[in-house]
Amino acid sequence: MAHSFGQAEINWDKLDKTKFYVVGAGLFTGVTVALYPVSVVKTRLQVATKGAVEKNAFSVAKGLLKTDGIPGLYKGFGTVITGAIPARIIFMSVLETTKVYAFKMVKPFGLSETTQAAVANGFAGMTSSVFAQSVFVPIDVVSQKLMVQGYSGHAKYSGGLDVARKIIRSDGIKGLYRGFGLSVVTYAPSSAVWWASYGSSQRFIWRFLDQGAKPDEGTPSVLKIVLVQAAGGIIAGATASCITTPFDTIKTRLQVMGLENKSSIKQVTKDLIKQDGWKGLYRGFGPRFFSMSAWGTSMILTYEYLKRICAIEE
Repeated sequence: MAHSFGQAEINWDKLDKTKFYVVGAGLFTGVTVALYPVSVVKTRLQVATKGAVEKNAFSVAKGLLKTDGIPGLYKGFGTVITGAIPARIIFMSVLETTKVYAFKMVKPFGLSETTQAAVANGFAGMTSSVFAQSVFVPIDVVSQKLMVQGYSGHAKYSGGLDVARKIIRSDGIKGLYRGFGLSVVTYAPSSAVWWASYGSSQRFIWRFLDQGAKPDEGTPSVLKIVLVQAAGGIIAGATASCITTPFDTIKTRLQVMGLENKSSIKQVTKDLIKQDGWKGLYRGFGPRFFSMSAWGTSMILTYEYLKRICAIEE
């Protein structure tokens, strides 16, 4: 195992959990504020009709700014931030605890360190995503309807509660979980790919860097640790976005359809392919690629920084 990685990694049992959750809520709220507009633009691109005037991310953003100003880029933000905090607490807790057990499970198989990291991190990422979706899917459904209200014929709402009330009146509680199965199919593999790529790429990079290092060189500098983590985040985000964008496009269109327009995954897929061919499944790929790479890098740097400041001093 790369010597430097062992010095850079902070395990779950070494963290002050109370500080971790409180400080983490604040830090991740800040990251969400910075990157939320990209999600709004991506969502609008994915649900646009074939005749929509706005054909790319820049025209969508320009249109929003022209009609609604800066608040237009934050449609549905209040709803997202309300649900994101408990969802992330669940995600982080399950991720770290599952990762510990997953590494113990794969150790007897005699796999390489990089492969062990990919399998354990991937399994932990997938498991934590499934748990977090139980909270985040209803938030996703409501916020996405707010993001696209008034756009390409979509209904308008007075706020998140208005959306939730109308969905429940029409479909019951299950309406808030529209696309839940597809969300799990989208985000669980995406999370698995992301964390597997991150865990394995980090170890690969550290192993490469350690080849020319002296045995007594000591703990790597914070800058070096951050740069390696950032590189891992970029690789992970790029890999996950390429693999899972088609699922995300179908899920988004399914979730934002009008209450009277109930359709199946199969029908949504057929309609997309009929309109734009197979490339229709990659609608919004540019913003999603940027969002996952930027979000992944920002998130992991924030997450690793959070672990460093919440580490219990021995």
